[in-house]
Amino acid sequence: MSSPESPEQLKAKLNLETSRIHWHELQTYYARGQVVRVSAELDLLTVAAELAADNKARFEGWMASGLVGEVSADLARAWYDRNAELWAVVIAPWVLVQDRSGNALH
Repeated sequence: MSSPESPEQLKAKLNLETSRIHWHELQTYYARGQVVRVSAELDLLTVAAELAADNKARFEGWMASGLVGEVSADLARAWYDRNAELWAVVIAPWVLVQDRSGNALH
């Protein structure tokens, strides 16, 4: 029986599963409501690790401050129009995405 992963081990594992993806490739997930926007102000791996650890209080704080949340229709349209390349990591059933291009809207 293995011991639970430390936050650092989990982040290292998630780092290997993080990749860049174009918005057009995420349309099915967006349509299902499974895409979560992560502000460029936050570390994508930290957010993913907190979601995987089910840290509800931390996640709710980020959501309340607008740092994490759903992708608005306006943002989805802007990303679609330029087929934005985003950083993404999957914490099933969610796909966390982050726009590091400097063109980020909320």
